[in-house]
Amino acid sequence: MSARSRATFSMIKSELVQRIAEHNPHLYQRDVENIVNAILDEIVAALARGDRVELRGFGAFSVKHRPARAGRNPRTGAHVPVDQKSVPFFKTGKEMRERLNRDTSGGSSPESSA
Repeated sequence: MSARSRATFSMIKSELVQRIAEHNPHLYQRDVENIVNAILDEIVAALARGDRVELRGFGAFSVKHRPARAGRNPRTGAHVPVDQKSVPFFKTGKEMRERLNRDTSGGSSPESSA
């Protein structure tokens, strides 16, 4: 698989469920789907409460609050008010970053070019 086609690959939830079910033949696919949905629902519920969710080795989910501000309509240039909002934020864990960088170490990295 070329680097370009790997960069454009994405996985949807049903493909994740299918892959987990293939790696765990002792589980029914519907049970895997229920587990994945329960995990994702619990992460969303925790974020909605304002909690932070940390999965060691994977990363941490949190909510960042953006204050209200004055925006600009790009078509007309008119100033428009933009309401405050909360946005989900994900920060990768150290282990994930190390694994990703180890897997792609075949190319040039910022450390090796110094």
